[in-house]
Amino acid sequence: MIVYILLASVINFSTASDVIELNDAEFQSRLTQYETTLVMFYAPWCGHCKKLKPEFEKAASLLRSHDPPVTLAKVDCTEGGKETCNKFSVSGYPTLKIFKDGEFTKEYNGPREASGIAKHMKNQVGPSAKTLETIDQFKQFLSEPDLSIVGFFKEQSALKDTFIKVADKLREKLRFAVAFSEELLKEHKLKEDAIILFRPHHLHNKFEPSQLMYDGPPKMDSFEQWLKDNQHGLVDHRMRDTVDEFKNPLIVAYYKVDYERNAKGTNYWRNRILKVAQNFAQDFTFAISSKDDFQHELNEFGYDYVPSEKPIVFARSKDNKKFVMGEEFSVENFESFIKKLKAGEIEPYLKSEAVPESNDKPVKIAVAKNFDDIVINNKEKDVFIEFYAPWCGHCKKLSPIWDELGEKMAEEDVEIVKMDATNNDVPAPYDVRGFPTLYWVPSNDKENPQAYSGGRDLNDFIKYISKHATNELKTTIEVVIQNQRMNSKRVV
Repeated sequence: MIVYILLASVINFSTASDVIELNDAEFQSRLTQYETTLVMFYAPWCGHCKKLKPEFEKAASLLRSHDPPVTLAKVDCTEGGKETCNKFSVSGYPTLKIFKDGEFTKEYNGPREASGIAKHMKNQVGPSAKTLETIDQFKQFLSEPDLSIVGFFKEQSALKDTFIKVADKLREKLRFAVAFSEELLKEHKLKEDAIILFRPHHLHNKFEPSQLMYDGPPKMDSFEQWLKDNQHGLVDHRMRDTVDEFKNPLIVAYYKVDYERNAKGTNYWRNRILKVAQNFAQDFTFAISSKDDFQHELNEFGYDYVPSEKPIVFARSKDNKKFVMGEEFSVENFESFIKKLKAGEIEPYLKSEAVPESNDKPVKIAVAKNFDDIVINNKEKDVFIEFYAPWCGHCKKLSPIWDELGEKMAEEDVEIVKMDATNNDVPAPYDVRGFPTLYWVPSNDKENPQAYSGGRDLNDFIKYISKHATNELKTTIEVVIQNQRMNSKRVV
C-alpha cells in the first residue's frame, strides 16, 4: 500500500503544472503577488489554444527558477474567467497579455513555442542590461542557451551610452549585461571599455571564434548592424520564431535538431555543415532547422519523407527561387551542391501540377509550369486570375460564378484564369495569404498585378473589368448585365 501511495505521489509531482490557473474571484488578488506575469486567455475548445498549451507549460518550466521571477498563468474565458476576459477585451483565442504587479502593461506579440516564449519573457523583466559583479555571476549569465552581449565599462563613456540605448531597444530579442568590476575586466585582459558577443556554449565549434569584440564607432546604427551581421555566426539554429532573421540567399540543412535531448548528435551534423560553410560565408546564409518544426517548408520543396538521420538540404536564392540538393548528404556532396549553386548550374525547383493536355475552356487552368505563358507572356489580353484551394468553401462558392464570368469574357480581350495555390508555387509579386485571392493583370503592365478586393457577384466582376480593361469591351456592360438578368429569369 505504501508503495502505491509513494508511486501516486511521484506521478502527481511529475505532472504538476508550473502554470497557475486563475478565475474571476482571485484574478486581481493573485496577480498582485507576482512581479511579472504572462497570462493566456483561452477557450477549451479552441484548436490554437490546444496547440499552444504544451508549449506554454514547457515555457513555464523553463522560467521556474529565473531571477527576476516570471510567472505564467491561464484564464478559461468560457467558465470561471468570463468577467476577466470581458474586462480585458479578449475577443479571440488564445490571447496573451503581460502584467506587472497585477497591472496590465502590454499585449504579448512574441513567439508561440516554448523556448521563444521563455526567451521573450526573460527579456521583459529587470533592467535591459543585467549588472554582473563577480566571475560567478558572469559564468551564470553565459550558461544560458542564448547569445550573450556583455559591455565591460570602467566609467561613463559614449560607448556605454550606445550600449545601453541598443540594449533598451533590442531587449526582447537579445540578452545584454554590463560589467564594471576590476575583477571581470582583468579576467578578460581588458585595459579599456569593450563590448563582447559570446556565443552559447552548445554552439561553440572550431570553425569560428566563440566570442567577438565590437570594433566599430560608438554609434547606435553601427553597433546594431554589427549585432545583426554577427548574431547568428556561420551556421545557427534557425527556429520558428527566428525565421525572419535569416535572409536570402539561404541554405538550410533540415534534420533531427534537438539540443535538449541530443546535443552531441545535433552538432555531429552541424560540424560537417560548418566545415563547408566557412568557405562560402560571403556568398550565402547558412542554418540548421528541425525537420519536425518545418514540415511546411519541406512540403514547399516537394520533399517525400525518407527515414534517414542525414540532413536534407534546400536553398533559396536572393530572388527566392528554390533549389534542392538531390544527392544524399555528405561533406563532398554538400560542397559540390554549393559550388554549382553559386555558379548558376542548378535548375530551380518548381512545385507544379502537370500542364493540362487540353486548356480550351472559358476559364484557363494555370499551373506553375505554364503560369508565364498564360499570364505574363499573354500580352494580347488582360488576365483576371483566381488563386484558390480545393478545400476552401468560399472558393467552391465562387467556382460557378467564375466559370460563368469566363463564358461572358470568351470573346473579349480578357482571359479568366484560376490556379490551385496549394499545389503550385505562386510567383512574386503575387501575395496569397488566404483563399480565394484574386488579381487583375493588365496586358500593358504585366509586372504590376493589382489585388482585387471588390464584390464577388458576377455583375461586380463585369463592372470591374469594364472599368479596368485595357481595350474597351466589345459588348457593352449594360448588354452583358441585361443578358445575365434574362438568363437568371429563365432559370427561375
